[in-house]
Amino acid sequence: MRLRLEPHDEYLHELGPEPNFNESMYFNVYDPAAETGAFVRLGNRANEGRGEMTVCLYLPDGRVGFMFQRPEVRTNDAFDAAGLRFAVVEPFEHLTVDYDGTVVLLDDPMAMADPRRAFTEHPHVPCSIHLDYRRVSDMFGGEPEETHEPTGEEFARGHYEQLVSATGTITVDGTPIAIDGFGLRDHSWGPRFWQAPWYYRWLTANVGGEFGFMGSRIARRDADGTRSGFIWDGERIRFVDDVRVSTTWDDTDHHRALRLTLRASGIDGGEPLEVGVTGTVRSLIP
Repeated sequence: MRLRLEPHDEYLHELGPEPNFNESMYFNVYDPAAETGAFVRLGNRANEGRGEMTVCLYLPDGRVGFMFQRPEVRTNDAFDAAGLRFAVVEPFEHLTVDYDGTVVLLDDPMAMADPRRAFTEHPHVPCSIHLDYRRVSDMFGGEPEETHEPTGEEFARGHYEQLVSATGTITVDGTPIAIDGFGLRDHSWGPRFWQAPWYYRWLTANVGGEFGFMGSRIARRDADGTRSGFIWDGERIRFVDDVRVSTTWDDTDHHRALRLTLRASGIDGGEPLEVGVTGTVRSLIP
């Protein structure tokens, strides 16, 4: 499948005619020294008159700051809604994330299993995020030259990802946290039905910029679906053609550990590369 990706794809695309047209960006980061992680996402669903905004902060003391809103969005001209803003400084090289708003502060992140109660009974505190994201890896993905998803089952017409570094400050309830970490960002556009996959798993890591990966498993009810991703060795991307995920669940049906195996074909007749990663859950918000 041939993919197209140009610098102008870093910006907003023309709003399509589909009622469920979505354009979104997502950024994550983890700073081991600060013991702080975060992800943010903003999606424009202008033909539905709304957006989707998520801020999730994993704080060093185990608490989680969380916010989700569906702000009014009538155009696809900018990523700027509900206090969250994304800007492209230089395509494929440098983007910024800024947030000025509030988060719900959770001593026990599992409280979000009942979101209405969590938003009502837990404190809403001021929060600001100011992060510069810069390129670590090459780009992965783009827009296929031919449609590959059946009508009604679309998840994204165009999609790409990149390993990145992130520096800046996250401030929660007046306490600033300096961030100097690594993560991943993505950008998607086109019709999106969240219910299109039977289920999907999306696992990413960025270890100091010298090693990282993304593994994607999208399952369909009537077919095997797809297994794809990449491995970054610090110099180049290796394309993954097989992804296996084994999950350990607790008695409340929440995941507590997993094992991921990624396999990339050999380059120029070389040996294939297989990477196995085992992880345990440190913090979980439903």
